[in-house]
Amino acid sequence: MKLPVLAFLVLSGCFGCAPEQAGESSAATDLEALTNEYLFLELSMGWHDNGHVDAYFGPESIRTAANDAQVSLAEIRSRAAQLRTQLAAHRDSAEDALGLARLDGLDRRLVALDTRIDLHEGRNLDFDAESVRLFGTSAPDHDASYFAAILGDIDSLLGGEGDLSVRVNDFRNQFVIPEDSLEAVFDKAIAECRRRTLQYIDLPDHESFSIEYVNDKPWSGYNWYQGNAQSLIQINTDLPIFISRAIDLGCHEGYPGHHTFNALLEKNLVKDRGWQEFNIYPLFSPQSLIAEGSGNYGIELAFPGSERIEFEKKELFPLAGLDVTEADRYYALLGLLAKLEYAGNEAARDYLNGDMSREEAIQWLVDYALSSPERAKQRIEFFDTYRSYVINYNLGKDLVRAYVERDTTTITERWRRFESLLSTPVTAADLDQH
Repeated sequence: MKLPVLAFLVLSGCFGCAPEQAGESSAATDLEALTNEYLFLELSMGWHDNGHVDAYFGPESIRTAANDAQVSLAEIRSRAAQLRTQLAAHRDSAEDALGLARLDGLDRRLVALDTRIDLHEGRNLDFDAESVRLFGTSAPDHDASYFAAILGDIDSLLGGEGDLSVRVNDFRNQFVIPEDSLEAVFDKAIAECRRRTLQYIDLPDHESFSIEYVNDKPWSGYNWYQGNAQSLIQINTDLPIFISRAIDLGCHEGYPGHHTFNALLEKNLVKDRGWQEFNIYPLFSPQSLIAEGSGNYGIELAFPGSERIEFEKKELFPLAGLDVTEADRYYALLGLLAKLEYAGNEAARDYLNGDMSREEAIQWLVDYALSSPERAKQRIEFFDTYRSYVINYNLGKDLVRAYVERDTTTITERWRRFESLLSTPVTAADLDQH
């Protein structure tokens, strides 16, 4: 039988109780107690929305308290507002700039939590306003003319006649990894991503991850961080996987991407500093812009210049049984397609704002992102599930690149700044100030 909420919180040491429930004891105003309250609120939101908490590896007692209390969205909102006030009172006692960044980061997370409550209650926001409140920034707005010159360059590269999207996808289909080669190709790619990352970043000796191949997902790959430097990485095989995706996903989900990011946060902030709020990763929070942006920028950091093409032609193409004859043109195409990445943001913005129907958004992705109809439909499913989260991949990458490369000239300097970014409570609002 479930205990009454008040009795349970008393027996559990009052994890997650509101400040007024805890009395006037010093623990109620201590920063550690406030971060426990924060964890409780995020986990409570996770009870209402099972996609809210991407990873949690903190005290089980707080998760149990949240699951048993089952506090309402209104109470989560109210207590989050109180917590913001209490955290603001700690600013004068922050020891240094990093301590201030920690408090700012917590405050921004609570703004994001309040925003998710709004969305859960049906109060849809304008796409840009939503992204600012969740992730700390908004993406630039581009109309069709912005992409026209890029489409012209792609047309010239491929030659031929007929629908450009069809020609692009027919050409790319030469580079699909056969299903029976997927595991070998991904294992080789991830091993190289890891080798290159470990040349510059020290990770815990026991770090590792496992890989699963899954179906029926709105994403192509996902890292489920387990804590203690362990991850589960899932690869979606709903659609054919191009050879270039092996390095993309190996870096983005693993090294030096999400797995590396989470392991560094856990080691440097949770274990070394005792900052318990980093025991949780709320997906819809400012942390995601850094996570996705660093995951995407990490690809070019790990494989600068022509090193990626050379490695793939030498190692991955033979494993997949693919002909390298057209490899250079394939990567030239990928470079141009990367310039169309913001077309996805435009589709998401107009679709979620109600300015495009589902069918119009699919057609926009076919016309301006040069997606196949099947991949365009999968992107719409992503928009339906994750909404303005889409900006974190391209805008996040651009912001992380600008931050890492500002006043740096050597690869060692860039790796050093990249590791620092992955080890501190920096958010989008901070990047231009560092």
